[in-house]
Amino acid sequence: MADYKAPLRDIRFVLNEVFEADKLWQSLPGLDGAIDAETADAMLEEAGKITSQTIAPLNRSGDEEGAKWDNGVVTTPAGFKQAYSTYAEGGWVGLGGNPEFGGLGMPKTLGVQVEEMVYGANNSFALYPALTAGCCLALDAHGSEELKQAYLPNLYAGTWAGTMCLTEPHCGTDLGIIRTKAVPQADGSYAVTGTKIFITGGEHDLTENIIHLVLAKLPDAPAGPKGISLFLVPKFLVNADGSLGERNPVSCGSIEHKMGIKASATCVMNFDGAEGYLIGEVNKGLNAMFTMMNYERLSIGIQGIGCSEASYQSAVAYARDRIQSRAPTGAQQPEKAADPIIVHPDVRRMLLTIKAMTEGSRAFSTYVGSQLDISKYADDAEIKKKGEDLVALLTPVAKAFFTDVGLENCVHGQQVFGGHGYVREWGQEQLVRDVRIAQIYEGTNGIQALDLMGRKTVANNGAFVNVFIQEVRDFISENSDQALAEFVEPLAKAIDNLEELTGVVIDRSKTNANEIGAASVEYLHVFGYTAYAYMWARMAKAANARLNDDSDGFYQAKIGTGRFFVKRLLPRIHSLSESVRAGSESLYELDAAQF
Repeated sequence: MADYKAPLRDIRFVLNEVFEADKLWQSLPGLDGAIDAETADAMLEEAGKITSQTIAPLNRSGDEEGAKWDNGVVTTPAGFKQAYSTYAEGGWVGLGGNPEFGGLGMPKTLGVQVEEMVYGANNSFALYPALTAGCCLALDAHGSEELKQAYLPNLYAGTWAGTMCLTEPHCGTDLGIIRTKAVPQADGSYAVTGTKIFITGGEHDLTENIIHLVLAKLPDAPAGPKGISLFLVPKFLVNADGSLGERNPVSCGSIEHKMGIKASATCVMNFDGAEGYLIGEVNKGLNAMFTMMNYERLSIGIQGIGCSEASYQSAVAYARDRIQSRAPTGAQQPEKAADPIIVHPDVRRMLLTIKAMTEGSRAFSTYVGSQLDISKYADDAEIKKKGEDLVALLTPVAKAFFTDVGLENCVHGQQVFGGHGYVREWGQEQLVRDVRIAQIYEGTNGIQALDLMGRKTVANNGAFVNVFIQEVRDFISENSDQALAEFVEPLAKAIDNLEELTGVVIDRSKTNANEIGAASVEYLHVFGYTAYAYMWARMAKAANARLNDDSDGFYQAKIGTGRFFVKRLLPRIHSLSESVRAGSESLYELDAAQF
């Protein structure tokens, strides 16, 4: 198994040459002066070191040992606590946090690169700071000044950790039927009682306190999702002077025994009249929690990118070294008993698929990050609105497509190894197990597709999709020269197909509500491949401009990988589109008893 190395060259290409992030940051009033290219590069270098040298070496041992539960106490694998302290001391937990409370205030375009490196190094480890960062976002956006002052500095510092507690034994997607109750107390706090399951990092030994964000209902709350409120419930109560007080009646009843991410503690959490504090308004908790959920959905999407990169690094190293049979065109290394398997067409197909989709994903995550920065920091109302619309549209695509692609990529990487890919010591089977959860948690990919098709497309008659389509068409018209024709022309056809397909579903949904769900998954994948075609056209443009300064072949490899995407992967949209056009009728021909 090759040691994970942060893909800094490719990250810098996407960030600096494709998206010119430094120009973007300077154009946004809220970021101008806070970050520049030199500072960002130094931070990426440090992130590459800590992920490759400190966090990645714990990946396999963490999987072998796993998190342990003993009478409510959860212990992380050997080395995790020390690595977490090192990570926190570097300021990485609070990378994107509000500087007013000790965060570093870095842009999301930089943050997505760091997140990818942490996920690529060690999925289980990455989840602990990821949940804390999301907790901070919700608290900073919706909490009172008093709560923010009391909790955010220690959360950003990594001294305390955060969670989100939504799911209950009887409900996941349908949060409107939660049973956890919050009873108002005379002192303004609430007594929170209930059980939450699948709580990532609900209990562990990495930090001195854990801050739970808990969805619950007041006794007189309206039925359904309109009756949900959000509460901050600490593991240890916090005294007025900021010191830790007595233990709150919050306990971990057990941890799950899972297929993957075994070093991440997935907990059953019991709240037995625990003291909690309202975040935001009564009965508006779901809106507040979705501030965190949207962050987590992008973050979990990036888990798919990190796993893909790790799988690719190992697979390509193995393919260069493993000798087996001769190349179809004759011996490439006649001095050896056989040629390296990288000469074989099927191995190249798998490696290029991983490479093209991983690099497309990295560019798309940076693009989504740029829209998050624009929506947060722009002062021009029109530009800000466009950023907000694109974030709303693209978040479900990023979460679902990154992770669907991530599993496919890791399976390809495992397949390159043949039988060795199925053996634990080579690491590929762990990546397949670890990445699998990313399609499930933070809203299953089917739910993401339904969100894209229903709320983000049909509900507004395609308004958000039209914003994206117009941007792509502007790019096409500005780059119609022959040098980019092999990328721009297929992109133009793909964007026409997306527009036509969107109209088909919108029209059909007016008379048949089943059309939305029936089309959703395939439509999301059509959108994903089309968006990657846009990313590859932009990457090809940036690489084309540097071909005269290409001593190591980096830019030519970029263009070659892009060609593979356009010729061999983008055509997948045709079969997917035909599935959408086939409609919903065949899904409902059988009644339940016939399944």
